Amino acid sequence: MNKIWFSLLALGVASTALAQPASPIDGQWRGTSDGGSCNAPLEFVLTIENGFVDGSAFDTTAHGPVPNLKKAPPPAPTPGLWQIHGIAKPSGPFSLVSVASVKATDRRQGKLTARSEGGGLVISETTGCRRTARLSR
Repeated sequence: MNKIWFSLLALGVASTALAQPASPIDGQWRGTSDGGSCNAPLEFVLTIENGFVDGSAFDTTAHGPVPNLKKAPPPAPTPGLWQIHGIAKPSGPFSLVSVASVKATDRRQGKLTARSEGGGLVISETTGCRRTARLSR
């Protein structure tokens, strides 16, 4: 019995020593950006777990090809969904990468800067439309 107890105790101590400490900004974050220079706000949904950022941003104004009544070349479809990844820092700004979900070779990506501010998270585009979003848990 003591042998089993000591084995379990050793496993518990080992797993505690290997576990990553939780970041103070870990959790689910949501918010809407301003429209930026593109006049197209994004709906952000981010998850931060042990400092790893994974999420998306959705442009509710994005649309695919529309009927072409003027017989002119149609405008390119705008990206409606962005995937967001990065590593968060509990204090100070940190960088994130956003990649658009688009077809074929039309690869679009952007850079974001995030920072913790007053219990919230502020995300700013450093490229593209230069939108700013204030996210809350």
